[in-house]
Amino acid sequence: MAQTISAKRIASFLPSATEILYELGAGDQLVGVTHECDYPEEAKSKPRVIKSSFDHTKMNSKEIDNQISNMMQSGSDIYLLDEQVLKKASPDLIIGQGLCDVCSPATKEISKAVSILNKKPEVVILDPHNVDDIFSDILQIAKHVGKTEQAQNLISSIQKRIEYVKTRPTNSRPKVLCIEWLDPLFTAGHWVPQMVEIAGGINGISITGERSRRMKLEEAMNFEPDTIVLMPCGFDINRIRQEYPKLASDSQWKLIPAVQTNHVYAVDANSYFSKPGPRTVTGIEILAKIIHPEVFVDLKIPDDSFVQINS
Repeated sequence: MAQTISAKRIASFLPSATEILYELGAGDQLVGVTHECDYPEEAKSKPRVIKSSFDHTKMNSKEIDNQISNMMQSGSDIYLLDEQVLKKASPDLIIGQGLCDVCSPATKEISKAVSILNKKPEVVILDPHNVDDIFSDILQIAKHVGKTEQAQNLISSIQKRIEYVKTRPTNSRPKVLCIEWLDPLFTAGHWVPQMVEIAGGINGISITGERSRRMKLEEAMNFEPDTIVLMPCGFDINRIRQEYPKLASDSQWKLIPAVQTNHVYAVDANSYFSKPGPRTVTGIEILAKIIHPEVFVDLKIPDDSFVQINS
């Protein structure tokens, strides 16, 4: 069956979609991306049609949360659309997401983009909630850019890596708590619980497919995790290290088993956990190394993709 050949000019409002397009060999068709599209390196040179309305790099977790909460209550824009750049890009296809208004530009920005373009683009909305949905998104994007065969090869490669982790025999399944925000505390939902289960752990508090949510410290204490993985949305390891001391000083936090045994880890969330794209499988491999280090000694993962944090 012939592949569906479609739009040559693509605007990606979603970093994971940008990564998928490059993995499929369609990166040259991108004419516009967001300020958060930083992988692969070539994506940084693409015109930025979306930017943040505030500089979160100079704020801590609590300040970011307060800023976003206030903006959502007042109806202010978290993301700003550069109309001139968008008009110049003149995309035939816009790829966005309906998952989270905070993580990436969503339907509001997409509707505005469509309204200002004379030539109305096709719109693809991605809404992944688990690992299988990520595969579906890869296929959906591929069909719109005539890269179905490449998508099938990419998915097959990812599935083989997942199967390798999933089928390795382990002696135990430790209880794992993944935290998506440090102040206030948020559980890691969506695809992360499934990633933990694939990696040989028992995920706690959050449920596969459900949104990340605020959690109380008492929930973590009651779950009594053997391992804690800190993966604040969009943060890298250095950013986590900077903010962890405040949480580590909490007297209740110090009572959690994983904290007492120094089984607290920081991961490069921005690269391998926050974005539902091809590198999610690397996130699974990182979790496997954390949860079962003795079993996955030979498993190769990127340097500096996680560190153990002493409380």
